[in-house]
Amino acid sequence: MTQAETPNQTVSEHGEFKTDYEVGQHNIQPFGLDIHNPVFLISGLLIIAFVLLALANQQASAEFFGWLRPFLTQEFDWFLILSVDIMLLFCLALIFLPVGKVRIGGKDAKPDYSLPGWIAMMFAAGIGIGLLFFGVLEPTYFTFSEGGNARPLNIDINEPGNQYIGIVGTVHHWGLAGWCVYAVVGLTLAIFAYNKNMPMTLRSAFYPILGERVWGWWGHAIDTLAVFATLFGLTTSLGLGAQQVAFGVQEIFGIESSNTVVVVLIIGITAVALGSVLLGMDKGVKRLSEINMIMAVLLFFFVFFVTGAIQAIARYFDVMADYLLLLPALSNPFGREDTSYFHGWTTFYWAWWIAWSPFVGMFIARISKGRTVREFVLCALVAPSLVCALWMSTFGGAAIDMLNDGGAEIVRATVVDGYQPEAALFGFLRELPLYSIIAPIALVLIVIFFVTSSDSGSLVIDTITAGGKMNAPVSQRVFWCTLEGLVAIALLLGGGLTALQGAAVSTGLPFTVVVLLMCWCVYKALQTEQR
Repeated sequence: MTQAETPNQTVSEHGEFKTDYEVGQHNIQPFGLDIHNPVFLISGLLIIAFVLLALANQQASAEFFGWLRPFLTQEFDWFLILSVDIMLLFCLALIFLPVGKVRIGGKDAKPDYSLPGWIAMMFAAGIGIGLLFFGVLEPTYFTFSEGGNARPLNIDINEPGNQYIGIVGTVHHWGLAGWCVYAVVGLTLAIFAYNKNMPMTLRSAFYPILGERVWGWWGHAIDTLAVFATLFGLTTSLGLGAQQVAFGVQEIFGIESSNTVVVVLIIGITAVALGSVLLGMDKGVKRLSEINMIMAVLLFFFVFFVTGAIQAIARYFDVMADYLLLLPALSNPFGREDTSYFHGWTTFYWAWWIAWSPFVGMFIARISKGRTVREFVLCALVAPSLVCALWMSTFGGAAIDMLNDGGAEIVRATVVDGYQPEAALFGFLRELPLYSIIAPIALVLIVIFFVTSSDSGSLVIDTITAGGKMNAPVSQRVFWCTLEGLVAIALLLGGGLTALQGAAVSTGLPFTVVVLLMCWCVYKALQTEQR
């Protein structure tokens, strides 16, 4: 290791971890940028090369990603499922273990944000466009799919009490098993940054394993992998959101959806995200996240009351009871016969959540100083799982009831008879009163989710590539925000939804090993905080 790469030789009072690292010592600063060499250069150049190759070879890209996703999700299904099982058990243990009392930032640390503001930013970053895209799509698809192998555990919906099993399968994807990944990464980054005074970047978490080598090429490799996982996980969501926005524009303004329209929308929304980037965290992401939460809550309550509040509450508790009862079976990767559900959805979801974890984990770590470990895990794991389940059971359950009564023709045509997933939400909303008012609200909500995800993602990638600095030049966030839009365009044109999902899985799978190791590293760090 060269002298320029060597951090200060200060260790913690317990003699195990660094407490001071001069990030700026080995940065280069051309054109006013603050580049952490070589992570920024390697990541940026490789991603630009990927965009150019994908755009120049769209047919080859489509064929490659069409092969890649099913190969990975079928060959490594057991690894992904067992890995997430371990992460979930680890998070649940932290709630009850004595280390749960440790406060992020030290005993005297105070939260930077109010509880509502903190939760709003966490939800906007962590859930993103997913609730709106999959809230109607998944429950109805799992319930009414041909042959039934897309239903969780191949459960027969004609048996009494099983009519909402599709919602249970959806809650599994958006519940505890998904959010535990974010909780692990977020807690690890927060503890090493605020309690151990190390750079907020993925490599810092591996000091207990690698020691000084985290500041060399081992650390560069970890951070570069994190950049790719974040970018491809994020662009999958941005691509889905763009397709849904395009359908919403067609519904509201009569502009027919096409690849050209989607590309124009990505460019336009990315430009709005750039404006949020320039405003900064408090004026940009925080305000948009709070607006998002208010609009999402209003949309939820509209659907909740219009479709039947009492029925929605009863359905929710039935679904949660079935979810907890079936969670062990749903978490078992061996001997599964529900192949379409298991390979086509669950294993993809786990890889996607893991690919998103550097993005969401670092974002919630940045805003969580002053919270105890127990408070952090409960708010990052249990609370959003309960809310996601309520959203899915309300929207999906109402759509299932409509389909069983012979209604929701657009949902039936685009989810059951055909497969146009971006149409599911608007097809459902068309069945409700005040569609001419509600549909534009839903469209604006999707756009804001798009903007907050893009802005937050560029913030996280910039932090990683700047060596953990939280106040790197805004121009670098502009660069990454722009690149996110270009990658989303390249993937959509080079294979559509399959390419987006294939890219997320290809980076999420290797990053799974990183997250598993982080469980051990953060536990070691928390033990030293108790002394």
